[in-house]
Amino acid sequence: MNILVIGGGGREHALVWKLKQSATVEKIWCAPGNGGISNDAECILADLKDICGLVELAKRLKPDLTVIGPELPLVLGLADELRALGFAVVGPGALGAQLEGTKIFAKRFMERQGIQTARVYGVFEDSVEARRALDEVSWPIVIKADGLCAGKGVLVTSDRREAERFIVRSMDNREFGEGGSKILLEEGLKGEELSYIVLTDGERVLPFVPTRDHKRACDGDRGPNTGGMGAFSDDSLLPPELEAVIQGDVVRPTIRGLKGEEIPYRGFLYFGLMITPEGPRVLEYNCRMGDPETQAILLRADFDLAEALVAAAEGDLSAIEATWKRGASVCVVVAAKGYPENPIVGAQIQGVDSGSTEDDRVLFHAGTRREGHNYYVSGGRVLGASAAGRNVGIARSKAYDIISSVSFDGMQYRTDVGGTGVAQVSTASGGNLL
Repeated sequence: MNILVIGGGGREHALVWKLKQSATVEKIWCAPGNGGISNDAECILADLKDICGLVELAKRLKPDLTVIGPELPLVLGLADELRALGFAVVGPGALGAQLEGTKIFAKRFMERQGIQTARVYGVFEDSVEARRALDEVSWPIVIKADGLCAGKGVLVTSDRREAERFIVRSMDNREFGEGGSKILLEEGLKGEELSYIVLTDGERVLPFVPTRDHKRACDGDRGPNTGGMGAFSDDSLLPPELEAVIQGDVVRPTIRGLKGEEIPYRGFLYFGLMITPEGPRVLEYNCRMGDPETQAILLRADFDLAEALVAAAEGDLSAIEATWKRGASVCVVVAAKGYPENPIVGAQIQGVDSGSTEDDRVLFHAGTRREGHNYYVSGGRVLGASAAGRNVGIARSKAYDIISSVSFDGMQYRTDVGGTGVAQVSTASGGNLL
């Protein structure tokens, strides 16, 4: 079959890489793709905000399956438009994508369904009222912009001045666009974060292996929040008894609630969780796979992803079983100078080969463009050095070995992804920013 993948980041490169391994896949297009994806699929220039243009592209290509990677085209209703034309699609429609597209909708949905989450101090449309409400909160708090803000719309803080500045930046200065015109104030939960992703056909779910990501820019979880500086996967992150609780208290009520509220959902559903002493709490939903979690997850996948995605798109996952390689995997993000605030693009990347990879070591591309045999930085998160091994230590050693052969002006990365003690650190957080 022929598959169209929408998106152009590290997540989409990992999807293309895994789909290419299926014996049933003959052709893959990726719109818009990136420099590395161009080695594995035919990249087609596209604007992810242009839903009409993406629909016309699908009508021209006539793919057997379309996989929508990023949140923006999902929130804008691309899946609805394609399904109305009879295309098989992985990704929720606009109604389901509200779980990520508006934090207020997601909170109210969780309240209706009895799903445990952080307490909300208030929802605000006026910055003066929001700042006044800081008199009544317990610190630390989490401030969330309601809409999509490209991974910049969350602040976790115990500093009132920092909180006030963030509110002004979001609501008055509109630094994050219209997505920041409304905000939520939430309690800051303490515990260990966990990314739990499932593929669903609207009734059944296919769980993926657990991951934990690193949001802060610098080692030791310091510096500004980013779209994600790395992730690792290891079964010890999720004991069977905890997974049973998550399935019973979070996943099944969410799927049941969507169906009960007549919100069709076929695609990936990401549960950003905080594992607190009182049990798992939902920090947020994402309506797609995470980035860089996808890179770590798919390195461990030992099943036909194309077959599973077709089954989800057709509404019946009952015959699909996901099997996973034992051990662990790690993805370390290599970012551009100035990321996340002001990434500098244009630098030539040295040490990137033609795309050949091994099963346990892959250099996924994110913000790259290719000119001939040369690659250049084109975005904030540039590469994802990813590797698998018997344990996290071996996997991370392989990932950093990949990085040692790559260079470009101003490149930056964390040196502690998956490192000793990282999985156990206690944090106060407001959710996954990916």
